[in-house]
Amino acid sequence: MSRNTSPRLEVDALTVTFGGLTALDDVGFTVDSGEIVALIGPNGAGKTTVFNAVCALVRPAAGTIRIGGRPAPRRPEALLDRGVARTLQGLGLFGGMTVLENIVIPIAGAPDRDARAASALERAELGGVASSDIDALPYPVRKRVALARALVTRPDLLLLDEPAGGLGDDDIEDLSIRIRAVRDDGCSVLLVEHHVDFIMSIADRIVVLDFGRVVACGTPDEVRADPAVESAYLGWEAA
Repeated sequence: MSRNTSPRLEVDALTVTFGGLTALDDVGFTVDSGEIVALIGPNGAGKTTVFNAVCALVRPAAGTIRIGGRPAPRRPEALLDRGVARTLQGLGLFGGMTVLENIVIPIAGAPDRDARAASALERAELGGVASSDIDALPYPVRKRVALARALVTRPDLLLLDEPAGGLGDDDIEDLSIRIRAVRDDGCSVLLVEHHVDFIMSIADRIVVLDFGRVVACGTPDEVRADPAVESAYLGWEAA
Protein backbone atom coordinates (compact mmCIF):
# COMPACT_ATOMS: atom_id res chain seq x y z
CA MET A 1 0.00 0.00 0.00
CA SER A 2 1.42 3.40 -0.98
CA ARG A 3 1.54 6.01 1.75
CA ASN A 4 -0.73 9.00 1.45
CA THR A 5 1.61 11.97 1.04
CA SER A 6 -0.95 14.41 2.49
CA PRO A 7 -0.62 15.21 6.21
CA ARG A 8 -3.26 13.52 8.34
CA LEU A 9 -4.10 17.00 9.67
CA GLU A 10 -3.10 20.32 8.14
CA VAL A 11 -3.88 23.62 9.86
CA ASP A 12 -2.99 26.69 7.82
CA ALA A 13 -3.28 30.37 8.78
CA LEU A 14 -6.06 29.53 11.24
CA THR A 15 -7.64 32.56 12.92
CA VAL A 16 -10.51 32.34 15.41
CA THR A 17 -12.16 35.34 17.03
CA PHE A 18 -14.75 35.67 19.77
CA GLY A 19 -16.23 39.15 19.56
CA GLY A 20 -13.27 41.48 19.81
CA LEU A 21 -10.92 38.79 21.16
CA THR A 22 -8.55 36.96 18.84
CA ALA A 23 -8.20 33.46 20.29
CA LEU A 24 -6.05 32.08 17.43
CA ASP A 25 -3.94 34.24 15.14
CA ASP A 26 -2.51 32.75 11.92
CA VAL A 27 -1.87 29.32 13.47
CA GLY A 28 -0.34 26.68 11.24
CA PHE A 29 1.06 23.18 11.77
CA THR A 30 0.70 19.63 10.45
CA VAL A 31 0.29 16.16 11.89
CA ASP A 32 1.70 13.50 9.60
CA SER A 33 0.59 9.90 9.29
CA GLY A 34 1.61 7.85 12.32
CA GLU A 35 2.93 10.87 14.22
CA ILE A 36 2.36 12.19 17.75
CA VAL A 37 2.18 15.98 17.91
CA ALA A 38 1.67 17.88 21.17
CA LEU A 39 0.21 21.35 21.67
CA ILE A 40 1.61 23.13 24.72
CA GLY A 41 1.42 26.62 26.15
CA PRO A 42 0.02 28.49 29.15
CA ASN A 43 -3.66 28.57 30.04
CA GLY A 44 -5.55 30.64 27.52
CA ALA A 45 -2.95 30.13 24.78
CA GLY A 46 -5.56 28.67 22.42
CA LYS A 47 -4.87 24.95 22.63
CA THR A 48 -8.44 23.80 23.20
CA THR A 49 -9.67 26.32 20.64
CA VAL A 50 -7.52 24.53 18.06
CA PHE A 51 -9.24 21.26 18.99
CA ASN A 52 -12.66 22.89 18.79
CA ALA A 53 -11.89 24.36 15.38
CA VAL A 54 -10.74 20.98 14.05
CA CYS A 55 -13.93 19.42 15.45
CA ALA A 56 -16.18 22.10 13.88
CA LEU A 57 -17.31 23.38 17.27
CA VAL A 58 -16.12 26.89 16.44
CA ARG A 59 -16.10 28.60 13.05
CA PRO A 60 -12.74 30.08 11.97
CA ALA A 61 -12.63 33.68 10.86
CA ALA A 62 -9.85 32.78 8.41
CA GLY A 63 -7.57 29.94 7.42
CA THR A 64 -8.09 26.32 6.46
CA ILE A 65 -8.20 22.93 8.15
CA ARG A 66 -7.68 19.81 6.05
CA ILE A 67 -8.01 16.20 7.20
CA GLY A 68 -6.37 13.60 5.01
CA GLY A 69 -5.95 16.17 2.26
CA ARG A 70 -9.63 17.18 2.23
CA PRO A 71 -11.38 20.16 3.85
CA ALA A 72 -12.45 19.36 7.41
CA PRO A 73 -16.17 18.77 7.96
CA ARG A 74 -18.33 21.70 8.97
CA ARG A 75 -20.46 19.52 11.27
CA PRO A 76 -19.10 17.68 14.35
CA GLU A 77 -21.24 14.62 13.63
CA ALA A 78 -19.37 14.11 10.34
CA LEU A 79 -15.99 13.65 12.06
CA LEU A 80 -16.33 9.91 12.71
CA ASP A 81 -16.87 9.28 9.02
CA ARG A 82 -13.63 11.15 8.37
CA GLY A 83 -11.72 9.02 10.86
CA VAL A 84 -11.43 11.55 13.69
CA ALA A 85 -12.03 10.74 17.36
CA ARG A 86 -11.57 12.91 20.44
CA THR A 87 -11.38 12.54 24.18
CA LEU A 88 -12.36 15.38 26.51
CA GLN A 89 -10.67 17.14 29.43
CA GLY A 90 -13.43 15.67 31.56
CA LEU A 91 -14.18 12.00 31.07
CA GLY A 92 -17.46 12.56 29.25
CA LEU A 93 -18.69 9.13 30.30
CA PHE A 94 -22.31 8.26 31.07
CA GLY A 95 -23.06 7.39 34.67
CA GLY A 96 -25.41 4.53 35.45
CA MET A 97 -24.09 2.56 32.47
CA THR A 98 -21.54 -0.21 32.22
CA VAL A 99 -18.07 0.04 30.73
CA LEU A 100 -19.20 -1.83 27.62
CA GLU A 101 -22.31 0.32 27.20
CA ASN A 102 -20.15 3.45 27.31
CA ILE A 103 -17.64 2.11 24.81
CA VAL A 104 -20.14 1.09 22.13
CA ILE A 105 -22.03 4.42 22.06
CA PRO A 106 -20.15 5.81 19.02
CA ILE A 107 -20.68 2.59 17.00
CA ALA A 108 -24.14 1.58 18.19
CA GLY A 109 -25.39 0.90 14.67
CA ALA A 110 -22.27 -0.78 13.29
CA PRO A 111 -22.78 -4.39 12.09
CA ASP A 112 -19.42 -5.40 13.59
CA ARG A 113 -20.08 -3.61 16.86
CA ASP A 114 -19.39 -6.59 19.11
CA ALA A 115 -16.06 -7.42 17.47
CA ARG A 116 -14.90 -3.82 17.60
CA ALA A 117 -15.95 -3.46 21.22
CA ALA A 118 -14.10 -6.65 22.15
CA SER A 119 -10.96 -5.33 20.44
CA ALA A 120 -11.19 -1.97 22.22
CA LEU A 121 -11.70 -3.67 25.58
CA GLU A 122 -8.65 -5.85 24.98
CA ARG A 123 -6.43 -2.96 23.90
CA ALA A 124 -7.33 -0.99 27.03
CA GLU A 125 -7.16 -4.08 29.29
CA LEU A 126 -10.76 -3.60 30.35
CA GLY A 127 -12.15 -7.06 29.65
CA GLY A 128 -12.43 -7.85 33.34
CA VAL A 129 -14.62 -4.83 34.04
CA ALA A 130 -16.74 -4.74 30.86
CA SER A 131 -19.97 -5.33 32.78
CA SER A 132 -19.05 -3.08 35.72
CA ASP A 133 -20.94 0.13 36.44
CA ILE A 134 -18.73 3.00 35.30
CA ASP A 135 -19.41 4.92 38.52
CA ALA A 136 -17.88 2.15 40.64
CA LEU A 137 -14.47 2.27 38.96
CA PRO A 138 -11.42 4.30 40.03
CA TYR A 139 -10.51 7.37 38.01
CA PRO A 140 -7.52 5.88 36.12
CA VAL A 141 -9.69 3.00 34.90
CA ARG A 142 -12.40 5.40 33.75
CA LYS A 143 -9.69 7.29 31.86
CA ARG A 144 -8.93 4.07 29.99
CA VAL A 145 -12.63 3.65 29.24
CA ALA A 146 -12.70 7.11 27.66
CA LEU A 147 -9.70 6.19 25.53
CA ALA A 148 -11.26 2.86 24.54
CA ARG A 149 -14.46 4.64 23.50
CA ALA A 150 -12.42 6.79 21.11
CA LEU A 151 -10.40 3.85 19.78
CA VAL A 152 -13.49 1.72 19.11
CA THR A 153 -14.23 4.07 16.18
CA ARG A 154 -10.93 3.00 14.57
CA PRO A 155 -9.74 6.56 13.99
CA ASP A 156 -7.00 7.74 11.68
CA LEU A 157 -6.60 10.88 13.80
CA LEU A 158 -6.99 10.82 17.58
CA LEU A 159 -7.32 14.08 19.52
CA LEU A 160 -6.46 13.75 23.21
CA ASP A 161 -7.33 16.67 25.48
CA GLU A 162 -5.19 16.48 28.65
CA PRO A 163 -5.11 12.66 28.74
CA ALA A 164 -2.69 12.57 31.68
CA GLY A 165 -4.71 14.96 33.85
CA GLY A 166 -5.40 13.54 37.30
CA LEU A 167 -3.15 10.49 36.82
CA GLY A 168 -0.23 9.37 38.95
CA ASP A 169 3.23 8.50 37.65
CA ASP A 170 2.53 4.80 37.07
CA ASP A 171 -0.70 5.51 35.22
CA ILE A 172 1.00 8.15 33.08
CA GLU A 173 3.66 5.63 32.10
CA ASP A 174 0.93 3.16 31.21
CA LEU A 175 -0.78 5.87 29.14
CA SER A 176 2.46 6.57 27.30
CA ILE A 177 2.72 2.93 26.27
CA ARG A 178 -0.87 2.91 25.02
CA ILE A 179 -0.49 6.11 23.00
CA ARG A 180 2.72 4.86 21.38
CA ALA A 181 0.90 1.66 20.46
CA VAL A 182 -1.86 3.71 18.82
CA ARG A 183 0.79 5.63 16.86
CA ASP A 184 2.58 2.44 15.88
CA ASP A 185 -0.70 1.08 14.49
CA GLY A 186 -0.72 4.02 12.07
CA CYS A 187 -3.11 6.38 13.85
CA SER A 188 -1.92 9.98 14.13
CA VAL A 189 -2.27 11.65 17.54
CA LEU A 190 -2.67 15.32 18.42
CA LEU A 191 -2.70 16.00 22.13
CA VAL A 192 -2.93 18.90 24.55
CA GLU A 193 -1.18 18.35 27.85
CA HIS A 194 0.46 20.19 30.77
CA HIS A 195 2.69 17.37 32.01
CA VAL A 196 6.02 18.43 30.50
CA ASP A 197 7.96 15.22 31.17
CA PHE A 198 5.15 13.18 29.61
CA ILE A 199 5.12 15.40 26.52
CA MET A 200 8.89 15.32 26.13
CA SER A 201 8.94 11.53 26.32
CA ILE A 202 6.12 10.80 23.91
CA ALA A 203 5.82 13.54 21.27
CA ASP A 204 7.49 13.33 17.86
CA ARG A 205 6.98 17.09 17.49
CA ILE A 206 5.75 19.89 19.74
CA VAL A 207 3.85 23.05 18.77
CA VAL A 208 4.08 25.87 21.31
CA LEU A 209 1.26 28.42 21.49
CA ASP A 210 1.23 31.76 23.28
CA PHE A 211 -1.59 34.30 23.07
CA GLY A 212 -3.05 32.39 20.16
CA ARG A 213 0.11 32.33 18.05
CA VAL A 214 2.66 29.62 17.29
CA VAL A 215 5.94 30.70 18.88
CA ALA A 216 7.90 27.47 18.38
CA CYS A 217 7.59 24.15 16.60
CA GLY A 218 9.99 21.23 16.45
CA THR A 219 11.19 18.03 18.05
CA PRO A 220 11.27 17.80 21.84
CA ASP A 221 15.02 18.49 21.81
CA GLU A 222 14.56 21.52 19.57
CA VAL A 223 11.79 22.94 21.73
CA ARG A 224 13.74 22.20 24.90
CA ALA A 225 16.71 24.14 23.52
CA ASP A 226 14.68 27.22 22.62
CA PRO A 227 15.49 29.84 25.31
CA ALA A 228 12.15 31.62 24.94
CA VAL A 229 10.24 28.37 25.34
CA GLU A 230 12.35 27.32 28.31
CA SER A 231 11.70 30.57 30.08
CA ALA A 232 8.05 31.08 29.26
CA TYR A 233 6.52 27.60 29.22
CA LEU A 234 8.66 24.84 30.61
CA GLY A 235 10.03 26.41 33.75
CA TRP A 236 13.65 25.83 32.75
CA GLU A 237 16.26 28.51 33.10
CA ALA A 238 17.04 30.00 29.68
CA ALA A 239 20.63 29.50 28.55
